[in-house]
Formats: sequence, C-alpha cells, structure tokens
Amino acid sequence: MNTVLYQFLIEVPTATAIWSALLVLALTGLTVLVARPDRDHPPDVTAVEPMPDAPPPVADLRRYAEEVAVAASGAAQTARRRRTAWLAAQDDLERAWQAYDEAETAARRFSDAGTLPSPRTPRTPAEYASRERWLHQAAVAAHWRGELSVERLRDVFGHRDGWDPRRHPVEHEVMLARAVREDRRTTYRAAAGRERAAWRDAELAAEAARSLAAEAYAAAERLRPGRLPLPRPAMSAARPRLATRWRPARVRTAAPTP
Repeated sequence: MNTVLYQFLIEVPTATAIWSALLVLALTGLTVLVARPDRDHPPDVTAVEPMPDAPPPVADLRRYAEEVAVAASGAAQTARRRRTAWLAAQDDLERAWQAYDEAETAARRFSDAGTLPSPRTPRTPAEYASRERWLHQAAVAAHWRGELSVERLRDVFGHRDGWDPRRHPVEHEVMLARAVREDRRTTYRAAAGRERAAWRDAELAAEAARSLAAEAYAAAERLRPGRLPLPRPAMSAARPRLATRWRPARVRTAAPTP
C-alpha cells in the first residue's frame, strides 16, 4: 500500500510537468504561425493603390469654357448697364445740387426779412380773400415748377404748419422760398443716397465681370494645344498595392516630422 502511494505521488507531478511543457510549446508555435504568415503563399492583394484622377475629356473642357464665356459676357453686359445707371444717378445728383443751391441763394435774400415790419393794408374780408388767393396761386405755381412737394402743397391749402392765409403776401413769399429750399434739400439727399447705391452696384458688377473674364480666359487657355495634361501610363495605373498586414513581431515607429 505504501509503495503504490509512493509511485502515485512521484509520477503524477512528473506527468503534469511534461503536459504543461508540451502545452506551452504548442501555444508558442501557434503564436508564431499567427504573427508571421507563411512565406510560401503569395501575398494577398486586398488593397489597390487609388487611381490618379484622370484629366477631364476635351469635350468637357470645351463645354465648360463655353459656359464660362457666356457667363462672362452676361456679367460684362450687367456691368455696363450698372455703370450707365450710376452715371445717370450722378447726373441726377448734380441737377439736384444745382437746384438746391439756387433755392439756398433765393432764400438767403430773405434772411433779414424778419426784422422788417409788415406792410400796412386794410384788414377787410376782401383783403384776406386776396391774400389767400395769392398764396394758393403762388404755391401751385411753385409746385408745377417742381419746387414744392405735394405734401407741402397740401399743408398750404390745409392752412397747416404755419401757413396762415391772413398773413401778408410778403411773409408768404419768404415762407415759400424757405419751403422750396427745404424740399430741394430733401430731394438732394435722396439723390445722393441713390447715387451711392448705384455706385456700389456698379462696383460689384464690375468685380464679378472681371472675375468671370479671368476664369473664361483660363478655361480658353486650357484648350490650347500642349496645355492639356497628359494621362499617366496604363501600367502604373494598373499596378496594385500590397495590403499592409499587421505584424506584432516587428513594430515600427513613425519617423518624427521635421
């Protein structure tokens, strides 16, 4: 009984050690086989080098050049039209300034009219009716000459904003001169705003026309003989690129970027 027990205690650890060593060797060989592929087999072509972008056909280049040329021609016409509009707005601004300058000169002649006393006339209903009639006729005449706006004319006939028909015609003449000056000043400011807007539109249209003209010239240059890019040889385009395999046995570190 003791002999059997002794053999069991001696042989079992030995067998366990032998099987453990065999298992370690088997795992090591399996790891080597997985990490390093068999060299007898040809490498797997799983990735292909991307084809370089082929140059566009001549027909596409010609079509693009024609489209850009049409766009450049339209932009040039728009630029000329905007410039013509700007020149017209500039003329309107010049006329508005001259009109305002004339109205300012006319109103300046009455700068000292407030210090003079009003002429004495009999204050009768007929006199007041005559004053009102004169005021209405003078305001309508100034409106037809383009000196008085419609809103100002309505104020005159509605006896608003200080337009009292009972005042003397001299006072009415001073008020009309100042009203004409104010209206022409407003007209001049509106013309100045339109001129600035027309100038901005003309500048933007001219810049767009210049850009499209340059692009049309470049597109036409690409159509000239010898300007077209040559395609690469077919062999280099069809050359496959080997797939990069992961090899844990040799880990490479990327070179530092200078």
